[in-house]
Amino acid sequence: MTDPASGRAAASEADRVEAAVSLRISPTPETLERVARVRTELVDRIRAAATERQSPLVRALVAGSAARATFLSDRLDVDLFLLFPPDLPRDRLREEGLALGRAVLSDPETRYAEHPYLRGRFAGFAVDAVPGYAVTDPARPLSPVDRTPFHQEYLAARETPELVAQVRLTKQFLRTLGVYGSEARTEGFSGYLVELVVLRFGSLRGVLTAARGWRIPVRVAEPGRDPPRLPPEVALILADPVDPNRNVASALSRKNLATVILAAGEYLDRPSEAWFRPRERSLLSRADALERLHARRTHVAVVVLPRPDLVDDTLYPQVRKAERAIAEEVGRSDFAVLGSSCAVDADRVLVLVEVAHPHRPAVRLQDGPPAGLDRVGHYLEKWTAPDAPVLQGPYVRADGSLAVETRRGERDLEAVLRAVLPRLSLGRDLTLPPSATAQVHPLSAMPESAGLSRGLDELLAKQLPWLPRTERSA
Repeated sequence: MTDPASGRAAASEADRVEAAVSLRISPTPETLERVARVRTELVDRIRAAATERQSPLVRALVAGSAARATFLSDRLDVDLFLLFPPDLPRDRLREEGLALGRAVLSDPETRYAEHPYLRGRFAGFAVDAVPGYAVTDPARPLSPVDRTPFHQEYLAARETPELVAQVRLTKQFLRTLGVYGSEARTEGFSGYLVELVVLRFGSLRGVLTAARGWRIPVRVAEPGRDPPRLPPEVALILADPVDPNRNVASALSRKNLATVILAAGEYLDRPSEAWFRPRERSLLSRADALERLHARRTHVAVVVLPRPDLVDDTLYPQVRKAERAIAEEVGRSDFAVLGSSCAVDADRVLVLVEVAHPHRPAVRLQDGPPAGLDRVGHYLEKWTAPDAPVLQGPYVRADGSLAVETRRGERDLEAVLRAVLPRLSLGRDLTLPPSATAQVHPLSAMPESAGLSRGLDELLAKQLPWLPRTERSA
């Protein structure tokens, strides 16, 4: 049990820390006034452009953190939503949305998520112009952004200046842990999820006090309402208040939620401003990684796959699937797998696997049927043939089944992976054709790259993000 005096001291220190951090991360009144003016001007310009081109635009609005002032002082993108009639064909939706964005934004660049949107600039701000449908029921969206106006109305009606300040603190805390952002690359907390949990628990410390007692999977229910019944493999279940059958936290990984659960208790017991300052650190180089492998007496193989032309939210789930499939196959192939990681470079995907030894045993155990089954005869005939590569057996095991020990053909990890990769399911756009020659190399043969450093850091420099970085040789 926490000593009351130490608990009061920690709470007092947290008050001081959070007040100081709030001053640092909150936008100035002048910035807030400027953002409010730009929001109005941006929507007015879009409406004028829609009138000029006789566009079927139903509504334009700025939503998200720019609309609710929940953005951090050094991190603001303006999200502009262009909503069209629900019966507008999807190709026309894309055409009209992009055309209106180009009419108003400077330096426009087409980007892709579930459908195309435009990134550009307006009055000095980065703006994402996203087309969607003006639906009347948020539980029946036609595109992924159609719930946004309902989210805006729900939160704007409930958030106070005090809650907005707590949202910013919570975002900065999660940002320091590296778990802020719901994109597939991060698998963390979306801004909307942050605002909902702060609204639910009242403050950063309210969220962390609840979180320190969570056990994954976590089901957060509104008072008097059950959370939705969704797949148990998710990390956190929190119903969208505008669509109770949608889980707002579906993108959050178990790893990232577990990091928050651990950090919650640590911060509440020992608050400091360090919890709100993301650490800048260099990634592990190939040379450093090779030194660590020498000390660990282990081996890393790197699978190199061509990078498909996909947006990150489509690519990264496939990359993680490929990592799991490759690591599991290495384990099934009788190598002792210690860990794996993945990373993406500009033109390639990397999957790294660390094993205890680069060569598997020369002996392979071939399990046979229990004595008494009809297929025993076939098994014995096969393994007693003069040309059978038998080192020992056939013999009866302690459980009454037959076994034989044979000599392996290929023993090196890289060669084994080259042979099996074309038959592995690595993801729709990453699976190799059967005739392909897989690129698999020991780490020592890989050139330096940003992606390789990220993969090596994830594989060989794992550590809780709030601890001082240690340089261990083994």
